[in-house]
Amino acid sequence: MDSSIISKYFLDLSDIQKEQFNRLGELYLDWNQKINVISRKDMDAFYERHVLHSLAIAKFISFTPDTKIQDVGTGGGFPGIPLAILLPEVNFHLVDSVGKKIKVVNAVAESIGIENLTAEHARMEQLKGSYDFVVSRAVASTRQLMDWTKHLISKDNQNELTNGWIFLKGGDLTNEMTETRLPYQMNALSDYYSEEFFDTKQIIYMSN
Repeated sequence: MDSSIISKYFLDLSDIQKEQFNRLGELYLDWNQKINVISRKDMDAFYERHVLHSLAIAKFISFTPDTKIQDVGTGGGFPGIPLAILLPEVNFHLVDSVGKKIKVVNAVAESIGIENLTAEHARMEQLKGSYDFVVSRAVASTRQLMDWTKHLISKDNQNELTNGWIFLKGGDLTNEMTETRLPYQMNALSDYYSEEFFDTKQIIYMSN
């Protein structure tokens, strides 16, 4: 697996960040043989479909230092782990209801020395705390995600965008977004990336 696609779109990576991204592929390949955290047919395109996809959030918004991000339904650590590597001054808390997936998150983070990330085995509707943004990658409908996590979003804003939700989604979202009954911003990931995989992918933002 070749991680060079990350440097193609993120030009200012430090040597430490490059090494951390490089090691992700081998770590997830190893863990995936023990615990199915990523679709095995996706592993050959791991850096494009999981790492680069996750990093689209950083193309959409530049978070200020000390921003607190809650990644709900993180699975094996996406989008949280790639974002935590890219944004070492931002704080990430990753949550999933499947304990073995959080075990992978913690092991990967420890292996490559990610220090701005914590992880928790819990259901998202049971979470406590205060965060600037809730992020997720297509783990449930937008309405459900908002209902389960609206109590987590802080009233105090420190970023260019008002605190709220940032979701990575794919396909036709017309009906799903109508159900939210709230204003939203949708950006095509093809605005950021040229690979065909991103032609049907979007990023959705809504403020609290």
